[in-house]
Amino acid sequence: MGIKARVLAAAIAIVTPFVGYYEGRSLLAYLDPIGKPTICDGWTRGVRLGDKATDAQCDAYTRKGLEEAAEVFARWVPDQVADTLSAKTLAAFLSFIYNTGPGAPGVKDGFVWLKNGRHSTMLLHLQAGRVAEACAQLSNWTSAAGRQLGGLVKRRAAERQLCEGGL
Repeated sequence: MGIKARVLAAAIAIVTPFVGYYEGRSLLAYLDPIGKPTICDGWTRGVRLGDKATDAQCDAYTRKGLEEAAEVFARWVPDQVADTLSAKTLAAFLSFIYNTGPGAPGVKDGFVWLKNGRHSTMLLHLQAGRVAEACAQLSNWTSAAGRQLGGLVKRRAAERQLCEGGL
């Protein structure tokens, strides 16, 4: 894995409160802006309306989600690029992946896959070592279910600032 352990630990320390702020914590399941049952800090997997969680469960979900985001990043970004990233830059990409997921052809756009079956431009820039260009791509991801969301505009601007601040 190309992400150095100390950089990953620092990135997770940076991104955990960042994700909490932009996702917002809810101990009771609710429908997110695209109608998906969500709980805690944006956790959707296996959630049903009426579900409840504790702060400890939410912390565990967020940690698990960020660790999964790091695994996706490490799987798709070459070691020679990942090894050069600062904790801030990595934190920005982990926040993005936590929010969008890897994507899936024919299903949804994400960090790795677009719905059309192609790889995201952000990923292609990272794979080519063009980190600044990958950071700039964050500004393009402000819509969900075909409409621009104010919360995503603010989040992506903050992610981009964090990403570029680590260059």
